[in-house]
Amino acid sequence: MLLLHRRPYQSRRRRAPPGTSAAYDRRVTSASTAQSAGRAEPDPTTDGGSAADQAAPSGGGRVPAVVRRRLAGVDARLDGHAWLATTVVVAIAAILRFVGLSGPKGKIFDEIYYARDAYGLIDRGVEWNYKDNGPSYVVHPPLGKWLIGLGEWAFGYQDAETKISVPGHLMTTAPEFGWRFAAAVAGTLSVLLLVRIGRRMFRSTTLGCAAGLLLALDGFHLVLSRTALLDIFLLLFVLAAFGALVLDRDARRRRWARALDAGLDVSRPGRAGRPPSTWRDWPWWRLLAGVLLGCACSVKWSGLYFLPAFGLLVIFWEVGVRRSAGVRRPWRDTLLDELPWLLLAGVLAVGTYLATWSGWLLSDDGYYRLASRYPQAPLSDTPVVGALINLWEYHKAAYGFHTQLDDPHKYQSWPWQWLLLGRPVAFYWSGEGACGAPTCASEILLLGTPLLWWSFLPALGALAWLGAARRDWRAGAILLCVAAGLLPWFWFALDGRTMFSFYAAPALPFLVLAVVYVLGAIISPAGAPAARAASEEDVSDRRMVGGIIAGAYVLLVALCFGYFYPIFVGKLLPYADWSARMWLDGRWI
Repeated sequence: MLLLHRRPYQSRRRRAPPGTSAAYDRRVTSASTAQSAGRAEPDPTTDGGSAADQAAPSGGGRVPAVVRRRLAGVDARLDGHAWLATTVVVAIAAILRFVGLSGPKGKIFDEIYYARDAYGLIDRGVEWNYKDNGPSYVVHPPLGKWLIGLGEWAFGYQDAETKISVPGHLMTTAPEFGWRFAAAVAGTLSVLLLVRIGRRMFRSTTLGCAAGLLLALDGFHLVLSRTALLDIFLLLFVLAAFGALVLDRDARRRRWARALDAGLDVSRPGRAGRPPSTWRDWPWWRLLAGVLLGCACSVKWSGLYFLPAFGLLVIFWEVGVRRSAGVRRPWRDTLLDELPWLLLAGVLAVGTYLATWSGWLLSDDGYYRLASRYPQAPLSDTPVVGALINLWEYHKAAYGFHTQLDDPHKYQSWPWQWLLLGRPVAFYWSGEGACGAPTCASEILLLGTPLLWWSFLPALGALAWLGAARRDWRAGAILLCVAAGLLPWFWFALDGRTMFSFYAAPALPFLVLAVVYVLGAIISPAGAPAARAASEEDVSDRRMVGGIIAGAYVLLVALCFGYFYPIFVGKLLPYADWSARMWLDGRWI
């Protein structure tokens, strides 16, 4: 199992004689991914080291050094150099996403639905059809549209078809900027999160910044960050929930480390053999992850696919920390201790989801809200309970729409095409304007940066192999999240459901992490004992070569992104230049 460490810390009933190494010390394998190319940082997932080092207590405590390393976390919130590098990457992402955000003019692709629904939420608390003066029937939860509406509230909204024009409450700008503002913020924040998550997972500022930079330079992510669609918000909340769980993992391991330092005897039965628990020791990050997953599901129901995946991560990580601490029955103790917290996180997720429907619940204007307006539907006007019954019936109707969505579409694609860029989606196209050529073209194409996306499948294969060889929790976590984001759509494909490539958006950050994991292995591969005995000069040379290879890859991705940038932002090009970027011909047109 990739998500667990080999058990290094035996029960206190079987201690090795003084001066000898315990049996587990001779079975430990290396599980290190790369460290920073600039400086080696301690990696708590590295199982290497001499037997004497592993058996000896560290710092005068009772815990063997190998256990202490495995229970160690990262706490570098005040690392000025890391935050400076993070700021540079996030600034690049923000510039790419906000500059020229108001173009092209008008509503493109599905903005025609979501920008209008968002204004209805801000104006009336529910999605509203101003043309027919009645509630809109919508099939996605409201949170993403609430966020789009905040931009419209702040910067103004216009709709020529419904003759609506309202100024912004903060300042009045081009209306397109208003309904795209929240998406640009979400895209920029997701880059920030990925930098910090990558740094924490890989123990390397260089690799964390590489992850954020690759995401910032991805055309797929850029287009979603500059368009008022829902998928960028789903990506943000899923990634934030994963980041909260990584923080929870570190916090729980620090808790066990403190308890073992204080003399905890894990062989004692019941609570006596577990770390003390006060309100400060509650898994607050895990509970926050529950709220964030509730937010993800409140954008699109596909956030549900990550609920079981993240629950499994918590279980596996908690079993792993108990094995490292020497608990005799780690699975039993994990289920007894952690299931209640997971259930509470689930309750918070449900509560968060219902809270996002507050506009519908607290008014009488929403679709299916009152039974008297829909006599043919099995609705109820009973106080309190009736609202929940009607909300359930609304969800059933929306679910029926999704399950029967099989109408052919020009830009539909199948899940096995997504990572190959088999059928990108054209959000905008125009042949008007002067470009200095007889014919011109302007397009916004939802296309991933090709060099990056065509690296995903090889990276996943390498990740699976390296993770199995190194027994590395990071590889397992990344693979599980990629599976949660992609595999359910293969099931829907069996029914012929109409699907689009942007359904893969929540998996994108984890695909980038897979690439960065492999780059880290190239920079600083896990060495065998003989390799660890090599001179520092040999190690430095190997890291320099690996750093050059990884740096060259990131540079090539940046150049590829620059070449395709005009069709990510709708820049007017001579038709020949536009056509030259259609590498797969008809599949991209």
